[in-house]
Amino acid sequence: MPVVFVLLWSTGFIGAKFGLPYAEPFTFLFIRFALTILLLTPLVWMLKISWPSSPKLWMHIAISGLLVHGTYLGGVFYGIALGMPAGLASLLVGLQPLLTAACAGPLLGERLVKQQWLGLVLGLVGISAVLGSQLELGQSLFSGFGVGALLSVLAALVGISLGTLYQKRFCTRMPLLSGAVIQYLAAGGLLGVGALLFESRDVTWSLTFILTLSWLVLVLSIAAILLLMALIKKGEASRVASLFYLVPPVTALQAWWLFDERLSWVGLGGMFIAIAGVVLTVRKPLSKRH
Repeated sequence: MPVVFVLLWSTGFIGAKFGLPYAEPFTFLFIRFALTILLLTPLVWMLKISWPSSPKLWMHIAISGLLVHGTYLGGVFYGIALGMPAGLASLLVGLQPLLTAACAGPLLGERLVKQQWLGLVLGLVGISAVLGSQLELGQSLFSGFGVGALLSVLAALVGISLGTLYQKRFCTRMPLLSGAVIQYLAAGGLLGVGALLFESRDVTWSLTFILTLSWLVLVLSIAAILLLMALIKKGEASRVASLFYLVPPVTALQAWWLFDERLSWVGLGGMFIAIAGVVLTVRKPLSKRH
């Protein structure tokens, strides 16, 4: 299940690159969430899945949706729309495991051993090698985009990190399918307001945009998100977050296949370092003998 999640999640950055030329980021995401809600809601009723039992749980689920979907996806798509390369965006949000692990202790009472901290550091080094190898020598990281794009993607990083922790803390009793509908309603409302206030809401309907939107709705917003919710519910937040270390290397491979973006030997080495870091972080520490 974690391997499938990484493969599906990594396509989100590719989808943004395909779809953003045809719609502004908040408009694009609002349409995506509206279609997802239209598909998920009848499924909840047909499968007779229960809805959250209390208004308080509804509120917690909505807040987690604002963070995990609204802030994260809104920040990433807006940053890419402002000119940030998709690979660099994936690198920055790939810092999530370090931020999540640092906050998991005081907020959730989770503790990481030295082996897991080593894994988190190795993952960060591996991501930096993979995507840093794609930058030309002497090229500025800010080439082609401004501070606004950087702040937008950093907001996405904070959103997905806090959202993972918040959901683990307050939404453990969340029904996965009906809970996802509530999360998308909250995130869609936020992004709909953003589209009304800041965008023209024009969409160029083309075959490429329709296929991209279909993939993002069916595969990302439904299949991958439900996998993420199941993983968060099953495992510690810091270990679930470590899976995101594999997303940039997998995204780089997809970009090579689809757009002929080449990887150097340094980049390939970085992939193996990132994978080793994930293994160390996710792996249960050996019990000490007394």
